[in-house]
Amino acid sequence: MKDTALTTTHEALGAKMVPFAGFNMPVQYKGVNIEHETVRKAVGVFDVSHMGEFLIEGKHALDLIQKVSSNDASKLTVGKAQYSCMPNETGGIVDDLIIYRVKEDTYLLVVNASNIEKDWDWITSKNNVGATMRNLSDDYSLLAIQGPKAVEAMQSLSSHDLKSIKFYNFIIGDFAGIEHVIISATGYTGSGGFEIYCKNSEVKQIWDKVFEAGSGYGIKPIGLAARDTLRLEMGYCLYGNDIDDTTSPIEAGLGWITKFSKKFTNSEALENEKHRGPENKLVAFELDERGIPRKDYDIVDDYGNKIGRVTSGTMSPSLGKGIGLGYVPVMFSDVSTKINIQIRKKAIPATVVKLPFYKG
Repeated sequence: MKDTALTTTHEALGAKMVPFAGFNMPVQYKGVNIEHETVRKAVGVFDVSHMGEFLIEGKHALDLIQKVSSNDASKLTVGKAQYSCMPNETGGIVDDLIIYRVKEDTYLLVVNASNIEKDWDWITSKNNVGATMRNLSDDYSLLAIQGPKAVEAMQSLSSHDLKSIKFYNFIIGDFAGIEHVIISATGYTGSGGFEIYCKNSEVKQIWDKVFEAGSGYGIKPIGLAARDTLRLEMGYCLYGNDIDDTTSPIEAGLGWITKFSKKFTNSEALENEKHRGPENKLVAFELDERGIPRKDYDIVDDYGNKIGRVTSGTMSPSLGKGIGLGYVPVMFSDVSTKINIQIRKKAIPATVVKLPFYKG
């Protein structure tokens, strides 16, 4: 089990620690609902240093990225980030990721913790263009400072105007007394804020100064459990649940990051799937009665026939009702369609809804 550079800090704060993607991670501190509400209304800080970071450099860096990723990375200018995925050769997804253009010929790829080795091997296997690759995952830390008060609370820590950094843009500048920190207006919560990339040796200083600066704004440390409820309220896919090696970006609703203006891994088959339409689609649903949908629960029709499965589900802290994502045949995918979630021996009625669940 790997520790992050802040593991002892989380333990001292009384965090409940659990194994996650090979790391010893804080799942919660004071409770999921309290932490969830903190991010929706004030500002919270996640240690997500388990995420992987790859640096792709050289004059052929873009060629490699274009080959392995579904989105069009040629649209990136320096200082911009892009959400994308890496399709495999059999119709599924190797991983989803964020691509940052750091310099003209330098890109940072941020991948899921559970897939670091898999992703590295996959990209390496496609690198016949001579791009330089460096795996920085063990050397860098990542803090997500999220919530509507994040900009105001953190402004005193940087000489840069934080509110001027647009969504999915970033700067490299001073933060909390450290130079050359990546300050990225990205996140996984839907409540605004930043993600801060720094060296492991710098993260404790940044963590301490972040909490000092945020003390008048109700800042709290936030665990992975609330990260999951926050992302699910936005309908953001979680790798291993809603997308995996067997789900295509088209059926997962990721057509918007799948650009057929270029060739990439399995692009021809995915383009054909887009034209003919997928057989199944990932839908969002809300329960019409009390209950909590969970991953792998069956989705059934009115006659009790299994038509799909839940990929993510929870009791939404913001909405006070059961919400989830799941795959169903296309005929059940329209908004307002009635489906049922099999919770133990009872089929609970649910309604297909438009994302996001949480409107802010």
